[in-house]
Amino acid sequence: MEQGILYVETYALPDEVEAYHRWYDEVHLVDFVRGVDGIVSARRFTPVDDGAPFVTVYELEAEDLEVVRARMMAWHRERRSEAVGIDPGRPGTTRLFRLRTTFP
Repeated sequence: MEQGILYVETYALPDEVEAYHRWYDEVHLVDFVRGVDGIVSARRFTPVDDGAPFVTVYELEAEDLEVVRARMMAWHRERRSEAVGIDPGRPGTTRLFRLRTTFP
């Protein structure tokens, strides 16, 4: 089994930040982690610096991490809430990483 993470950066619309967090924390993460095979857990981070993106790190474990990423993207396209203000002028970043080293 491969282990890895999917690192995701997103930006909320300035006037919809609280709605964005509510949806992300109470709906999206719950449904996403339960609904997509290969996602072990998820953690969200808020930037310390103004203007920086919000970050979500999904921990993955599967025979093929690329398959999990494809499932995640398909699930997201089908279920993303249009009511959530993700800033279209500031596209996020998504990157897949395989686990290389664990210490200690």
